[in-house]
Amino acid sequence: MKFIASTFVFIAILSLTMISCKKEVSEAPDQIPDEIVAKIKNLGFSTQNIQKDENGYLVEGDILLTDEYLDQQPSSPRLIIAQEEQYRTFNLVTGLPRTITVSHSGNISSTLNNAINSAISRYNAENLQLNFVRVSSGGDINIRLINGGSYIASAGFPTSSGDPYHEVKYNRQYQNYSSGFVTTVIAHELGHCIGFRHTDYMNRSFSCGTGGNEGQETTGVGAVHIPGTPTGPDPNSWMLACLSASTNRPFNSNDKTALNYLY
Repeated sequence: MKFIASTFVFIAILSLTMISCKKEVSEAPDQIPDEIVAKIKNLGFSTQNIQKDENGYLVEGDILLTDEYLDQQPSSPRLIIAQEEQYRTFNLVTGLPRTITVSHSGNISSTLNNAINSAISRYNAENLQLNFVRVSSGGDINIRLINGGSYIASAGFPTSSGDPYHEVKYNRQYQNYSSGFVTTVIAHELGHCIGFRHTDYMNRSFSCGTGGNEGQETTGVGAVHIPGTPTGPDPNSWMLACLSASTNRPFNSNDKTALNYLY
């Protein structure tokens, strides 16, 4: 999420007046192999500001694509570019009803510890067919502290076999922001892990002030509109790409519609 004057992106850059969840100044395009750029494009993601990560490639501010994910050969039909709505990926968590365990790594602050519990409570309050449970280690989704880096948090999407993405990376230096902000970041990244794309993926400037379509050209991971969610802007969704340092976004009515439709 991006911060302009007072606005954050979920993977972040720091400047005098801007923090974004992803650095705007990233590797030059020619530093990413052409075949990788082609795979990212084929999966329906933006090829702007790609960053190399230890586990793959970071796109759209906070989405991690592993080499395994990039090697997928999707066959879904071309999608239609729409307006600000709720969107999901082609891959979702399967085997419902299902319990997803969540753990953490590293010596985390009390703020982050409480935020993880609060994010889990937000999901479980919706009585979904996904039940999130905090465990001490070895969770289906592990929240891992990292040192430094160019982003606040990142995550990936469900696997082709229907499992949630296994990890959320959280930048250590951002773990003591307001409880509402940290809870919203964790809930947002868990949303990616179970298959949600950014609500404003087609126009990042809606929440970030700048930026365009994150990419959804042909097949790939998909940006499938979730029925029942609005076709106009939704300024309070927990899956918007950007938020301010003081933002707290519990699930709004459209978010709840999307969650209940999928799970």
